[in-house]
Amino acid sequence: MQTKSKEKINIVTLGCAKNIVDSEVLLTQLKGNDKTAFHQRDDVNPDVVIVNTCGFIDNAKQESIDTILSYAKQKEIGEIKKLFVTGCLSQRYKENLEKDIPEVDGFYGTRDLPELLKNFQAKYRNELIGERVITTDSHYAYLKISEGCDRPCSFCAIPIMRGKHRSKSIEDLVIETKNLVKNGVREIMVIAQDSTYYGLDLYGERRLPDLLKSLSDIEGLDWIRVHYAYPSGFPLEIIKVMRDRENICNYLDIPLQHGSTEILKLMRRGITREKTDALIKDIRDINPEISIRTTLIAGHPGETDNHFNEMYDFVERNRFDRLGVFTYSHEEGTHSHSFEDDVPEILKRKRYNKIMSLQQSISEDLNKKKIGKSFKVLIDRGDKNNYFGRTEFDSPEVDNEVIIPAKDFHLRVGEFYDVKITSASEYDLIGEVKK
Repeated sequence: MQTKSKEKINIVTLGCAKNIVDSEVLLTQLKGNDKTAFHQRDDVNPDVVIVNTCGFIDNAKQESIDTILSYAKQKEIGEIKKLFVTGCLSQRYKENLEKDIPEVDGFYGTRDLPELLKNFQAKYRNELIGERVITTDSHYAYLKISEGCDRPCSFCAIPIMRGKHRSKSIEDLVIETKNLVKNGVREIMVIAQDSTYYGLDLYGERRLPDLLKSLSDIEGLDWIRVHYAYPSGFPLEIIKVMRDRENICNYLDIPLQHGSTEILKLMRRGITREKTDALIKDIRDINPEISIRTTLIAGHPGETDNHFNEMYDFVERNRFDRLGVFTYSHEEGTHSHSFEDDVPEILKRKRYNKIMSLQQSISEDLNKKKIGKSFKVLIDRGDKNNYFGRTEFDSPEVDNEVIIPAKDFHLRVGEFYDVKITSASEYDLIGEVKK
């Protein structure tokens, strides 16, 4: 049964930035078909809800299921008329979800957008490719340069949900970015499951450096930020381009996952701790100004106290600017699922806390060294007391912020200011605008 065009459609997004882009594409297609569609609006009473789910790890899966059940209840009592589910969880567990939550009117996978649109008497419009309705703050946006992943990481279910690596062309990405800039975007976050793999499938070689140069040439684009690089086979040319191009942020998000060669081997990462250390040194030698963000996994099957201590020493030695930790999630269909999940949850959490405590002290030390220095800061938001912005060394939502007391300054969101740092805490800087 198809919905009527006058019905209001609300899209709810869970999970990572790649899902945000998918929801923006869906929103663009619905609006392009003259549908009344919104993204996570609390001030409208929708007739239809579309939940774009995450299926990555246990916590994310549970959040997705809880969200679906919440809207299923709303449908049961008549608060909404229809409920559709899309995204990674739906791709991975479609049959189970159809049985367990029959209140949902349709489950769609990560590559089923044209089919989903049919429920709304809408067609997938190819002429809208490269155009997006931005759901983030209007001054920044995510640019997804590829879909899927060819890496064999033992713990990861992404290839199951997203399929093989598929790059977008440089030409299409330039068009998409120009459209974003035309609509007021000043910063783009380059994202992919593995951004350094970009171009291998399309051009037969890694082309991320060429893509970054092409994006850098776009007039009006102030910041370009690179996320989700893969350490094995890392093209160092990226760091040279980053160093030499003023509007490419000295920032690299490179998930390293562990600091023990034995665990990296179990994870099928294709790299050793020694090679990782050497890579980090090479990156910093080429670009001493770079800020490195990484993520690690605590409690992978087989991780002993000695393995964990190696990871702890690895963090202590490399002093990453930004760092996050996940506790291992035992995911069906992955290679690691064939191992016994032999690290107790309480020990995973203990190891998580120990790494994060170490990182807290590293971050505080690095931040205090910035006191007295000045940085170009992009203002993201403000309230009656403070403005909140970021330097080029920080990505939105996950990294440090620069807090500027509002009593002395009137600042505009989405604008850049020269800010002198006056004090610092573990994860934030406090500063004042230079007059």
